[in-house]
Amino acid sequence: MIKDITLGQYFPGNSAIHRLDPRTKLLGMIAYIVIVFLVTKTPVFIIPALFAAICIYLARVPFGYVIRSLKPIRFLLVFMFIVNLFMVRTGKTVIAFWIISITDEAIKQSVYITLRLVLLLVGTSLMTLTTTPIALTDGLERLLMPLSKIHFPAHELAMMMTIALRFIPTLIEEADKIMKAQMARGADFESGNLIKRARNMIPILVPLFVSAFRRADELAMAMESRCYHGGEGRTRMNVLKFGRGDGAAAAAFIVLTALTVAAQKLLP
Repeated sequence: MIKDITLGQYFPGNSAIHRLDPRTKLLGMIAYIVIVFLVTKTPVFIIPALFAAICIYLARVPFGYVIRSLKPIRFLLVFMFIVNLFMVRTGKTVIAFWIISITDEAIKQSVYITLRLVLLLVGTSLMTLTTTPIALTDGLERLLMPLSKIHFPAHELAMMMTIALRFIPTLIEEADKIMKAQMARGADFESGNLIKRARNMIPILVPLFVSAFRRADELAMAMESRCYHGGEGRTRMNVLKFGRGDGAAAAAFIVLTALTVAAQKLLP
């Protein structure tokens, strides 16, 4: 299950999505999140889902590789679906048993929450799969640059977020090594119910935390030895520039927004 986490990993390629400016991807991801949360009708979810599928195709990333990111959170999706069934009380009751009652509005909201989580995770995974950590840092820093006029640490924040994102696949790899070492000593992580499997993961946490702190200390020493002192006076080997592809991506998001809004108003 740990190996199925794709968030933070980069999939090398030279597709149209890979070549987009990182600022375009970041702004597009924000727009995509807003669009997904604006959808309040089940059929309309087809539009952002189809848009994500087209982006995956253009990125030349194996579809199964992106969908694999959903496997680690399948229990969370089921849990969120069930919780919303009992939390929402408005609407017409469709199932009533003893003290349990489920309404049509509860079912609808549960479906919405699940679909939103799936689409958001797929979109976020696609962005990290097609953008290097360095490009993400540069793009985020450039977007936050206007805030530096009020002494906002744009570079430091961008660097911190990128390092955190970059550490995800590193920690996943480390956790996989620890699990294999534990399994070689007779540990069992696959059998039993969900609670037992979660309890069996506890012996992994301590060495994983120790490894994480060790890697963080090594990274800090490496940055210090290279005289890193923030973004002041730094130059870049690759200067970010918007191209034709970025204009096409902006037009695609405008069309996506227009189609979503129109479908929201026209569909019953």
